[in-house]
Amino acid sequence: MAKLKESEIEAEISPDEDTLEVPVADQLPAVREDESVRQIANRRSMRTYIYLPLIFLTVALLGGLRLSGTDGSFIFVRPALICLIFAAILLLLFFRAGMLRLDGWFTEEMTGTQTAANGLVLVSLFAAATQIFNSLIPEQGLTFWVVSFCFLWVLWNYLFAEFDPKRLLKSLGAMFGLAFVTKYMVLANLTAPGGRSWLRSIIENPAQEAATWLLDLPRFSAGTGYIQFFAVMLFLLGLFLTPSSTRTER
Repeated sequence: MAKLKESEIEAEISPDEDTLEVPVADQLPAVREDESVRQIANRRSMRTYIYLPLIFLTVALLGGLRLSGTDGSFIFVRPALICLIFAAILLLLFFRAGMLRLDGWFTEEMTGTQTAANGLVLVSLFAAATQIFNSLIPEQGLTFWVVSFCFLWVLWNYLFAEFDPKRLLKSLGAMFGLAFVTKYMVLANLTAPGGRSWLRSIIENPAQEAATWLLDLPRFSAGTGYIQFFAVMLFLLGLFLTPSSTRTER
């Protein structure tokens, strides 16, 4: 009887049969770590490939919007060629300062889908940068050339300066802030309001009318400044959220 029970026990624990493997306690931290890494990677992908393009495309839309000084209607101003040149210099500056790493956005290890997605993100960044310069540079006249020259001088000097990403972002914020104040606070106050006759404008405020005529300033509504302020802030937020690399490093 005892021999029969021993044979049954040996049969039950035979190594040839399938057994259920249960993770030991030492393996649980590794499982949790892998799950945490996957969640972080998913959030990072959402930010890079969904939120950032939406931010930059919104900036590209708002950067060209103006409100007419006559009836408050929306006007979309196309960017000048110099704005595209400034945007290209700005992207080159991002790569030079390490804010964007070329080997982190385009490598042979990436799939074609990821490479195309990275390219679309950078295209949206270029479009947003173009429209930011379109927003901050006066549309016409002498002020257009003066402000454009100032931007060219600053960006050209930035190309030969030593920058880290944080310092570059602060410098761009200061440059955009000064350009915004110049256009939407100084020049806007020199512009005579629209919707009035030329004779009435000369009688009520001859200095504004003279400045508007001499500097060839466009007549936009004051609400334009609010739209462009939001566009500049949104662009700087997008730059802050842009990763230097899209490669997953563990």
